[in-house]
Amino acid sequence: MRFNTYSAFQERRDKLFLVSVIIGFVLYAAFAITYFANVSDEIRESVVRLHILADSNEQIDQSVKLKVRDALLEKNTELLSGKVTPENAEEYFEKSREELEKCANEVLEENGLNYKAEITLGKEYYTTRVYQNLTFPAGTYTSVKVVLGSGEGENWWCVMFPPLCVPVADGEIKTDDSIVLEEYLGSDGKKIVTSEGKFKMGFKIVEIYEKLFKD
Repeated sequence: MRFNTYSAFQERRDKLFLVSVIIGFVLYAAFAITYFANVSDEIRESVVRLHILADSNEQIDQSVKLKVRDALLEKNTELLSGKVTPENAEEYFEKSREELEKCANEVLEENGLNYKAEITLGKEYYTTRVYQNLTFPAGTYTSVKVVLGSGEGENWWCVMFPPLCVPVADGEIKTDDSIVLEEYLGSDGKKIVTSEGKFKMGFKIVEIYEKLFKD
């Protein structure tokens, strides 16, 4: 009888321990997801993106897309100077749009293409995007969108603010370039975008949430 009482007590203790472990894991997971989602919100609110869509996936259209990109970045108007934040983007955009559209259209004309470029500023949804050693969470960002012709081809994108477009176009983000992220995104934001896969599950959860509740 004493043995049965001890066994029942041990069984209850083991169950209580297991429940405690499960509760602890759920609380930790909830905290981790909440932390990641909050920092992702801060990243989205701090970033301005440049998005260039080619007319088609034909080689000439994809090639001219990159030529337009290079011409726009070389133009270095106030809009592409690295000073544009989500708060002042509209002001800079209105000053630069006409000049940038003219620049893009000159490239198209020089390459014998009869379609035009249209540049707009707005909010645009992106899935989780990776380039080189940087990963940006899914969500809606302030975005300068350059549509070449129909805009049905594969796109090229970069982060205008913090100013990372030129390093990406040149093909390499150096350590010194990523250090600047902390100034704009904070230490937590920098940690997430430079995680190199450590937050892979977090990125996926945020993307699923965005698709379910914010489309």
